[in-house]
Amino acid sequence: RTPSAGRVDRDGLVPRPARRRAPRGRAARGAEGSATAGTLTLDGGAGPDPALLAEARRRLSAARRVLVLTGAGMSAESGVPTFRGEDGLWKGARPEELATPEAFARDPDRVWEWYAWRRSLVSRCPPHAGHRALAAWVRRRAGSALLVTQNVDGLHQAAARAADDDPEGVIALHGDLFRVRCTGCGWETEDRSELGAGGKAPRCSRCGALLRPGVVWFGEALPEAALRRAWSWALASDVALTVGTSAVVHPAAALPRLVLGGEREHGQPGAQGCIIEVNLESTPLTAQAAFSLTGAARSILPALLDPGNSGPEGQV
Repeated sequence: RTPSAGRVDRDGLVPRPARRRAPRGRAARGAEGSATAGTLTLDGGAGPDPALLAEARRRLSAARRVLVLTGAGMSAESGVPTFRGEDGLWKGARPEELATPEAFARDPDRVWEWYAWRRSLVSRCPPHAGHRALAAWVRRRAGSALLVTQNVDGLHQAAARAADDDPEGVIALHGDLFRVRCTGCGWETEDRSELGAGGKAPRCSRCGALLRPGVVWFGEALPEAALRRAWSWALASDVALTVGTSAVVHPAAALPRLVLGGEREHGQPGAQGCIIEVNLESTPLTAQAAFSLTGAARSILPALLDPGNSGPEGQV
C-alpha cells in the first residue's frame, strides 16, 4: 500500500546522518553478523575490484526491473550546495524557516529572493560523469529501469536530455527547482529565467496570481502520482540501485527495502531482490545491501554501468 507522505524533510534539504564509514578493504557486515556480498572501496585513485564490479553488473543486467534512487550525495559531486549547518544560512535564516507554505504566505518576496539565490548557484553546476552514465544506461534499459530522485536541481533531467531521452521519465519526488506553479490557476511550467532576483515574487501570466517554486516544502505531502508510481515500481523490481542517499528521509528511504521482498508477478510475492549501494559513507541501508560500493558516484557509476569504461574518473 502506498504510504501517506507525512511531514518529512523536503526540497533537497537533507539532514546529515551520523557519519559512519564502511570498513576499508573488507566486506561490510550484514544483519546478525552475516557478510554482505562485498564492499568496493575506491580510495586514493585505486581502481575497482574487477570481480566484484562484474558481479554487481551481472546482477543489474539479469534484473527484469530496476529501481534507481538518488539523493543529495549525487548532486554534491557536481558542486550543488547541501544547505546544511552554517553554510545553509541565508541572511541569518535557516532553510527550514524559508521553505514552508507559512513563510511564503508571510513574505513571498523574501522566499523568492532566497530561491533566486539558490537557482543561481545550482544553474552553474553541470551533470557529472555519474549523471551521464546513469542517463545513458536508463535509456538503454528501454523501460525496465525507473530513476527516482530526491534532488530538486534538475541535473538528472539535464543528463537525460543530453542522452536524447525524455526528462519527464525522471521521477523527482521533491519537485524541481526550475519549475514554477501558479497558486491561483495551478498552471505549471519550467522557467530558468532570473525569477525573484530583484526581490519581487513573480506572478502568473495567465491569471495574475503569485507563482511559487515547483518544489515540495516542509510540511507538504509528496505528489501522490509520483509516489504511487515509485512505490509500485519498487514492489515489482528485482534490484534497487541507490546512489548518494542517506537512507533516512522517508518515505523515499523505504523504496529500496520494498525491493527486498516485493511482488514480482501478478501481485504474488517473488524471490528476494537485492540492493546495490553507491555512497561515500555507510548508511542505515548498508547492512542490507548485497553490494556496498564505497566511493564517488562520478567514478563508480561509469565503471558499473558502462562495460566499455576502463576505470574510475580521477581521484575519489
